[in-house]
Amino acid sequence: MGQVSWDGVLEAQTTSNHLCILQHFCPSLCVALTTWPFLPLGPGDSGGRGPLLISAGPQTWEVSDRDQQVWILQGETLVMVPRSSNVTPATVTILPCKYPEPLEQGRGVPIYLGTQDPDMCLFCEEVDRWPRLWLKEQNILDLYNQVGPVRPFLFYHSRDGNTSTFESVAFPGWLIASSQVGQPIFLTSDLGTTNNTNFYLNLKA
Repeated sequence: MGQVSWDGVLEAQTTSNHLCILQHFCPSLCVALTTWPFLPLGPGDSGGRGPLLISAGPQTWEVSDRDQQVWILQGETLVMVPRSSNVTPATVTILPCKYPEPLEQGRGVPIYLGTQDPDMCLFCEEVDRWPRLWLKEQNILDLYNQVGPVRPFLFYHSRDGNTSTFESVAFPGWLIASSQVGQPIFLTSDLGTTNNTNFYLNLKA
């Protein structure tokens, strides 16, 4: 299907037997639908007619950077390697936070980031006084269905042109980043250097 750029994330919440979908850039917009959640394609993918709703449920993606490196799974670690026919990118799942109200507004859409086969999710914790990024065995739907935001597993998703950034909710100012080939992705607060914090989301067929 090719590269997909987000204009926002539509978030679903159950209210009186229907679902209220709140669009990222239009939080006052509520649309009654019968299923959740939806991710919109960008204007370029919908002929400039605005967001195009695609399928329901957790969406699966490949993640790459401007150097055509992709996220792959090595054991329980996500690392960056050059894209090639011999490389199988990690299948990344994304779901919005069901209850974002307690979280800081204006930083982006709070989302959960997971992987398939095996089912794990990215989370952040402090180790030796520094924020660290890990993969933990966790079903992303279980996180979505919690009665409140699970902050260590949440990231503020923002657009920067046609790329995406992912900022830790638990550690504001720290973003998912990559650097050298074959090295794990990590958290950094050192922006604008050799660390890459901008990623492409490519919808998987």
